[in-house]
Amino acid sequence: PGAGLPATTAFLDGVRRIDARVWVHGESPQPEPGIAASFAAGLVICNGTARVAGVTVERGLFTVASQAADISTRHARYTARFAGGPGPDKLSLALQQRLADLEVQVALQFRADNPAGDDLLVVDGPLRGRSHLDRTVGYIKTHHASYLPAEQAAVVAALAPGQRTPAFTMGTSWRRNSWYVQLAGSAGVPWSGVVRLECSADLPVADLILLADVTARILPPLASSPHKDPRAPQNLVPIGGLERELRHRLGDQQLLYRALRSAALQTSSSPDGVGRSSSGD
Repeated sequence: PGAGLPATTAFLDGVRRIDARVWVHGESPQPEPGIAASFAAGLVICNGTARVAGVTVERGLFTVASQAADISTRHARYTARFAGGPGPDKLSLALQQRLADLEVQVALQFRADNPAGDDLLVVDGPLRGRSHLDRTVGYIKTHHASYLPAEQAAVVAALAPGQRTPAFTMGTSWRRNSWYVQLAGSAGVPWSGVVRLECSADLPVADLILLADVTARILPPLASSPHKDPRAPQNLVPIGGLERELRHRLGDQQLLYRALRSAALQTSSSPDGVGRSSSGD
């Protein structure tokens, strides 16, 4: 109850969309697969009002083909970026990594513009690769793995709205501190409306406890309603609104797809076929 609330709470999220699947033709007789994707990251800043800020939209051609070049269309430019392998999983991973890097850039710019230090940054998703950000927590909506023994997991199931568990250190593939919070508006079923928060493992214990207390005060009132969001209550209202705005900023997918096909046809008909791309479904 004695924890002071930050003056500003910022919610960071990103969205991605594959606009077309492509083949990159080069010197080899076998073309290499790729994806042309749009992605965006941004913030919702809450400090008495809520506003969207820092939105950055990028587009990329992700492929293992070393000879790939940027695709310039009438409506957008897709920058060539190289993936770790040709398989769909590798291409998707390269896209996700670039989106994560973009989110970090947006967060760092937000902190540069707000140097006072009285804020909390909530990242939608795990904190991997972003644990170096100060005053930052990762917000995990779904539970794909169990991190607690049965006795401690029972504490999670018994939480009332607005309550949190004690914090604990997780030493899986990377170390971080974590705790669970019960949101408001849940169905009353154990683990319904429960989210997991995580922060850097380097945080001193006293600061960790203060941070966990702050999240238990700020987040439950922001839970979404089932009649407005199918992912309620875990998909917080600021995050849901930001996702809608980011998807809108990506532009019309069909328009971009037609532009990609037109650019591919023009490139394929040029005398120099090296590096040309053709779009496919």
